[in-house]
Amino acid sequence: MANMKDIAKMARVSLGTVSHVLNNSAGVREPIRKRVLEAVHAVGYQPSQLARGLRRDKTNMIGMIIPDILNPFFPAVVRGAEDVAFSNGYRLILCNTDNDHSKELVHLNELRTYLPAGLIVIPSNFSDLTAQAESYRKAGTSLVCVDRLPRDWSGDSVTADNEDGAYNATRSLLRLGHKKLATITGPLHLTNAAERLQGFRRALREAKLNLDPEYVQETTFDKQGGYSKTVTLLRLIPRPTAIFAGNDMIALGTLLAIRDAGLRCPEDVSIMGFDDLDIAETTDPALSSVSQSGYQLGTTAASLLLERIQGNSGPAKHIVLVTSLHLRNSTAAPPAVRLRRS
Repeated sequence: MANMKDIAKMARVSLGTVSHVLNNSAGVREPIRKRVLEAVHAVGYQPSQLARGLRRDKTNMIGMIIPDILNPFFPAVVRGAEDVAFSNGYRLILCNTDNDHSKELVHLNELRTYLPAGLIVIPSNFSDLTAQAESYRKAGTSLVCVDRLPRDWSGDSVTADNEDGAYNATRSLLRLGHKKLATITGPLHLTNAAERLQGFRRALREAKLNLDPEYVQETTFDKQGGYSKTVTLLRLIPRPTAIFAGNDMIALGTLLAIRDAGLRCPEDVSIMGFDDLDIAETTDPALSSVSQSGYQLGTTAASLLLERIQGNSGPAKHIVLVTSLHLRNSTAAPPAVRLRRS
């Protein structure tokens, strides 16, 4: 593998001159600079980013930690962050925690040895990043949390307006005439799941509808959790006529459970999701869902991180992105209302 000594020998210059050309650290006359760059190209030299980082205390790498690479919502967040990072000369390193805080801590500790310019973190279950973030900050490395916030977080963050999105989704179901609603939430120690439940409850309070505890089911943010909790809800008397799912993966499990129970959506039970994944348009029926842009979450987080990397040391920012409601065929008036209208 070629090194800087090989370049210096081929270009007939000193090792220091090669270093100045590669790092733009001092003025070098154009003919010599050109000769060095020609030698770099000829030998196929690739500079070591880690070696550069050791000289500068930082590399051009940005670490990104996500909880579940299999969840189709998160790749869009990663893509948004990577697009911004790449266009500004940074490279993204991706780590997956499987929603395990102990694994998250391993990634955080090991990433520090790579001298990243900054970190973007979608926290895991029961995440507490206070000590880690402080350690990174003391080293001059910024950290931005995305989508959900860890316990007692006071640093930079970018989230969707989860409560407002859930509130509008629930009001949409109420306007259709639903009186017996249920919800399947994500893990309620996660801020996004708790905020969506708050929005659901707020809409019911305004409508002066009681919410019995058994009509709120908590599960993991996945299809299996949605399926099992829907089975529980369908056994209740009276059976809910509409289910608000904490995300679209839960909603997919809900749809499958309704089919397996010999019921129809939306004729017997309406379903509302949250995220508006691409698959929402392709389910049968197409899924009504609260739309939040994962890509925009990623671009906004990376842009905020770059501000910090470039020296903006102002107070912590908490950026909240608006959501919208995309109504499709999985929501309709409940059976009793349809009979009255006919």
